[in-house]
Amino acid sequence: MVDKALEILTDPDSSLASSAYVRLEVLPKASFHRREKELAFYDGFFTAVSHWAPLGEALLQEALEIASRAGLSALDALHVAAALAVGADELVTSEKLGKPVHRVQGITVRTIHAPQS
Repeated sequence: MVDKALEILTDPDSSLASSAYVRLEVLPKASFHRREKELAFYDGFFTAVSHWAPLGEALLQEALEIASRAGLSALDALHVAAALAVGADELVTSEKLGKPVHRVQGITVRTIHAPQS
């Protein structure tokens, strides 16, 4: 999983997009548990982000509509809406295949998990 994530993050033909919602999802636990390597990774990732999704009512409304259509959790819907808002070609997730986020229409969803054999 780590190798796949690094392959995606270091692809010279792509640029990175994110949102404050991703920061909110990943940073608190890593910080609370003092996982310094994980925090350093996130710091490097967020520093490399060149497209930040706008926050606001329009994004929340889009997330609500996406969640209702695809049966997503609030945070997954926010991630999808943020990706769409910045015009991302794909959404890369750590969610395994078969999870609701893979039902989303309008953007390619790619997982960093290896397929189950």
